[in-house]
Amino acid sequence: MTVTISRGFAEQERAQAAALFWQAFAAKLGKVMGPDEEGLAFFEIALNPEFALVARDETGRMLGLAGFKTRDGSFAGGNMSDLAQVYGWFGATWRALVLSVLERELKPGVFQMDGIFVAAEARGNGVGTALLNAIKSEARNRNMSEVQLDVIDTNPRARSLYEREGFQPMGQEKTGPLKYLFNFSSATKMSWIVGSD
Repeated sequence: MTVTISRGFAEQERAQAAALFWQAFAAKLGKVMGPDEEGLAFFEIALNPEFALVARDETGRMLGLAGFKTRDGSFAGGNMSDLAQVYGWFGATWRALVLSVLERELKPGVFQMDGIFVAAEARGNGVGTALLNAIKSEARNRNMSEVQLDVIDTNPRARSLYEREGFQPMGQEKTGPLKYLFNFSSATKMSWIVGSD
C-alpha cells in the first residue's frame, strides 16, 4: 500500500474524519461525549483540518490522521457553543469541566500531538509510522525542539509504535476516580527530541 501524507482534509470529508476519530477514541471519551450519534456530531463540528496531517492511499482514500496543537489552535478543538449545539448548555458545561482535566499546557519549543489514529482496515500497513514521521517533519519545519504526546495505559500497541519511533517516557499521570469515566487508569507522557534520529 502506498501512503501519502498531506495537510488537512476537505469540508466534504468532515464526517469521515469524525468517524475515524470516534472509532479510535470512543472507548476513552464515550461516557463523556456519547452516545455515539452525539459524539460523532460534535467532532464533525470540532475537528480543525488546519491542525491535521492526513494519510491517504493511492486512490486518495483517508487512512488515518495525526492532529497537533499550537498556540493558534488544536485539531480536536471546539468551544462552548459547539458543545451546546450538540449537548445543550447544561450538557456543554459539565462536559467542558470534565474534559479540562485532559488538557495539556503548551510549552515553548514543544510540538504537542493532539491524537493519532488509523482506520481499522488500514492498520499494520505503516500508516501510523508515516503519520509519526510527518509529525516529526512538521516539528522540524516549525523549528520546535521536541514532540510530546500522551499514551494511555489501555493502548499498549500505540506505546510500542511510539517507542519504536524513538519516543521516550517522561512521566506518568494517574486519572484517579476519573478512570471510571475515561476507561483508563494512567497516561504516560512521551517525548521525541528533534534531531535525535
